[in-house]
Amino acid sequence: VQLQASGGGLVQAGGSLRLSCAASGSTISNYIMAWFRQAPGKEREFVAGIRWSGGNTYYTDSVKGRFTISKENAKKTVYLQMNNLNSEDTAVYYCASQSGLIATTVSRRDLYSYWGRGTQVTVSS
Repeated sequence: VQLQASGGGLVQAGGSLRLSCAASGSTISNYIMAWFRQAPGKEREFVAGIRWSGGNTYYTDSVKGRFTISKENAKKTVYLQMNNLNSEDTAVYYCASQSGLIATTVSRRDLYSYWGRGTQVTVSS
């Protein structure tokens, strides 16, 4: 599976951005598609995930109510709509995918085999 992320940029606090992650290669029907982020000096952390088959979604607590993950089947693309951004959201955002994950393991970075190149999101205050 190849992943191509896009949509990052510079935005003021309180603003919005939408990230996209296009998948190609193997079929992804049984995959989790997820977004992680890594701020300077910090470890890469889980942000949100979506199960391609069924559409179940998962979020880390800090983004609940502000971020929405969604998918477009025909384009094999996952989106991360980010609203009410703040400086703590500044990071490089990565999309990732993996098959066979159960709900309790979706946030585990070490279980993901496929990663896209990151896209920078910078929130200015």
